[in-house]
Amino acid sequence: MGELLDLILPRVCGGCGVSGTSWCADCADALSGPPIRLRPRADPGVPCWALAPYRGAPRRAVLAAKEQRRADLAPSIGVALARGLDHLRDGTRPLILVPAPSRRVAARRRGGDPVVRAARVAASWLPDCRLVRILAMRPGVRDSVGLGRSDRQHNLHGRIIVAPGCPEPALFPANAEVVLIDDVLTTGATVCESVRALRGARVTVRAALVTCHA
Repeated sequence: MGELLDLILPRVCGGCGVSGTSWCADCADALSGPPIRLRPRADPGVPCWALAPYRGAPRRAVLAAKEQRRADLAPSIGVALARGLDHLRDGTRPLILVPAPSRRVAARRRGGDPVVRAARVAASWLPDCRLVRILAMRPGVRDSVGLGRSDRQHNLHGRIIVAPGCPEPALFPANAEVVLIDDVLTTGATVCESVRALRGARVTVRAALVTCHA
């Protein structure tokens, strides 16, 4: 069946376009280094890290996952996130990954949330790690493409929330390391609002890790 699908819809690398694979070894190398420490203009009050700059193969992979419905890239991006998290985590404590929320209309258009897909893969590769989806966006948030720092902050201010009924204490043990996961960090507005919402629910965020930084 896989060979038949390749004939109908040939697989191409999401990073460079080479045929025969969804993610080639050369593009995988672009996400294989240790995480890069970031200092975003909007300071969320927690350390922020990225796997790579938002250019070249990593940028094309993020865009393909979002705009071309390339769900097949989630395993590759998720494994890269798992490696980055392994660099950052305290191996003696449980690790909880919280994906940053996306607009519902965007998730529907993309056939699902690519950040959630990749984070779920990352959690499956790491011992004593799980994904907890508790953040959501209120209606009225615009697409952030083309918005400057102040407009991004205004667009998101107060519009990222913890879903009603969450978090339950059993989901977040006192000794757990909670890491926010997203695809791209530009100004830091999404991370700031996500951390604010979690703090309001008495969830302490240790760090944020994104695939790319702009």
